Amino acid sequence: MTMQNDNSKKYEIIEAVLYAAGHPVTYDKLADVLEVTPAEAKKAVEEYSEQYNSSEFPRGVQLITFDKACQLCTKSEYEAYVKLALGIKQGRGNLSNSSLEVLAIIAYHQPVTRAYIDQVRGLDSSYSVALLLEKNLIEKKGRLDVPGRPSLYGTTLDFLRCFGLTSLDQLPSVEMLTFDINETEENAVIEENAEESSDAPVADTVG
Repeated sequence: MTMQNDNSKKYEIIEAVLYAAGHPVTYDKLADVLEVTPAEAKKAVEEYSEQYNSSEFPRGVQLITFDKACQLCTKSEYEAYVKLALGIKQGRGNLSNSSLEVLAIIAYHQPVTRAYIDQVRGLDSSYSVALLLEKNLIEKKGRLDVPGRPSLYGTTLDFLRCFGLTSLDQLPSVEMLTFDINETEENAVIEENAEESSDAPVADTVG
């Protein structure tokens, strides 16, 4: 088997696995499937993504690569068509200032406890943390080794995908954030109550 044929077979396996998975697949998992090292699996995915995403053949999906995983996703311009076909409500899909603030604190300082988030904001963050967990933008990353062992929170691959990032290194500087970090407790409660009635997904792409 020639090197070209070997690579083609490898690319076909990658595409088949990602298509069937419907969610991010780690390079460690692909390495097991391809019987190569994780570094070799990542290199193969990156090479294939260049071909896949730049192909002259029109596609409604794209191959997105992250630091530790990759995924086949619907292109954002076709999101409305996919939602219509699957009966998914369009909805509002935006996070309130308070939830964005909590998400930013977690993204820039992870892993963090809810007590730390509350201390930084000067507000109770229970609702926002629960909402971000529900939307799979954050996840538990273990527990802090102190009395009570509070949960530690960090961002997910869905967070990277939703904000168009491939790694946390691409996060903008804190100075570029536009939400009002001095939001009053009253406004936070109003926004969270309004958001509670919305069941729309946050992501701009459909995996």
